Amino acid sequence: MQVVRWGVLGAAKFAREQMARAIHAAEGAEFVALATSSAEKAAPFQAFQPNLRVHESYEALLADPEIDAVYIPLPNHLHVEWTLKALEAGKHVLCEKPLAMKAEEFDPVIAKRDETGLLAAEAYMIVHHPQFARARDLVQGGAVGRLRHVDTVFSYNNAADTGNIRNRPETGGGALPDIGVYTFGSARFVTGAEPQRVPYARVERENGVDVFNLVTAEFDGFTYSAVVSMRMQNRQEITFHGEKGFVRLTCPFNAAVHDQAELVLDQGGGKVTIERWPGVNHYVLQVEAFCRSVREGSAYPCPLEFSRGTQAMIDMVVAAAGADA
Repeated sequence: MQVVRWGVLGAAKFAREQMARAIHAAEGAEFVALATSSAEKAAPFQAFQPNLRVHESYEALLADPEIDAVYIPLPNHLHVEWTLKALEAGKHVLCEKPLAMKAEEFDPVIAKRDETGLLAAEAYMIVHHPQFARARDLVQGGAVGRLRHVDTVFSYNNAADTGNIRNRPETGGGALPDIGVYTFGSARFVTGAEPQRVPYARVERENGVDVFNLVTAEFDGFTYSAVVSMRMQNRQEITFHGEKGFVRLTCPFNAAVHDQAELVLDQGGGKVTIERWPGVNHYVLQVEAFCRSVREGSAYPCPLEFSRGTQAMIDMVVAAAGADA
């Protein structure tokens, strides 16, 4: 098996705790290098990858000829810039979400991907988890009958962490960029449908970033509602409600962290089926899927076009909120 050699741009906490470890654990991947000028920040990465090369700049890592792909966990406002630079340097790119802050900002990245023939994708790990493949098969396969409504919620509370990049407008902070991609994108992925309009959106802001969002949308054939907040107690759930039953994912977005991944299929009359996926790591599955696409040239399960569509829905929400946004 051809091993894909990875470098990570920056010693972000999420990279340290999740993605760098996922790259290190994934079949067909090798965590080769890290870009950081801080020996202190590099040390936790070297603890689980003693042979790690540490470059003092992002440019130096991109110039390393022994790196095939890079993972970018930088603040949101830097994603497009460094994704383009990495593609220009001949590297495949997995960039943390949201890759861009507006739908049209995806376009130069898509163009560069096509020009170079390299793989570039947003790190949207949830679609690699088997619970979402199962939910999609059930909903699109008619297990709930005609789908009438989808409702979802994703919240956490980081009000006390004022220095967090999610609380800073200059770094592309806000609940919608951080977790709105999950509430909106998951509905699009499972149903295969796109929003037709957003008749209502309430967006509350603090210090220039959105902290609470209440959204309703209309898709072809069903309605949608969502609560997205970073000022509420931790909660996440998504339900696909049809005329003959519903599918509920009780831990759709942070499986094995927030709770165990679980799918409930309720078809009425006491006919309830519960499926669980203990121990599945969707970050590892994401890296393995990326590596397969690099090696084999096969279609990646979550292309940039899909991610652009989710950002387009976020843009629709902001537009619907109008002056309140």
